[in-house]
Amino acid sequence: MAGELPGVTRAVVFDLDGVIVDSFEVMRRAFRTAYAEVMGDGPAPFEEYSKHLGRYFPDIMRIMGLPAEIEEPFVRESYRLAGEVTVFDGVGPLLAELNRRGLRLAVATGKSGPRARSLLRVLGIAGHFEHIIGSDEVPRPKPAPDIVEHALDLLGVRAAEAVMVGDAVTDLRSARGAGVVAVAALWGEGDPAPLLAERPDAVLRRPADLLGLLGPPLDSVPAAAPAARKDP
Repeated sequence: MAGELPGVTRAVVFDLDGVIVDSFEVMRRAFRTAYAEVMGDGPAPFEEYSKHLGRYFPDIMRIMGLPAEIEEPFVRESYRLAGEVTVFDGVGPLLAELNRRGLRLAVATGKSGPRARSLLRVLGIAGHFEHIIGSDEVPRPKPAPDIVEHALDLLGVRAAEAVMVGDAVTDLRSARGAGVVAVAALWGEGDPAPLLAERPDAVLRRPADLLGLLGPPLDSVPAAAPAARKDP
């Protein structure tokens, strides 16, 4: 893990799957069911699908050459199985401490906004975040910077005052495109090699490591106005 970040960090933008929640097995089951309904017999190519996690589901289908019709049963099954998703150990205490310190928190996910907000409500942790943004709510999903820039606008912070924590290359590229510190989370099931090859600004091996990266709590630092930016 890198040492403490220079400057003042006022906000943290989190990816969802693989960072806040362990949803890998639920995604596997939902994808297999949806694939069977639309494509019929044959093994669902989940290993290939998993290489694109972090992207918006319709984009993954396009990349894989699969029909868009798979999305409807996939989303249906994802809602049905939401109660089986778990929050990663250490994430709850981390979010509580970040809230206590007064940091502004948002989620920027490859999921749709309604599905992400529903999942976090089911898990009882939606209240930790000021904003939960889905890829259907910005012009361009990750790896474009739009979703991170939108989070910064909503939170009212400058890019230099924020970090993005993600477990996919698309997260890191989205963060860097927005001018935000790109932090790799390695506690999920994803292959760490592509993340490390992307040379993130910092690497976290457990959620609590983020506190060391951010440094000691700041009792009173005057807020800065958000920087103006051009529309994408």
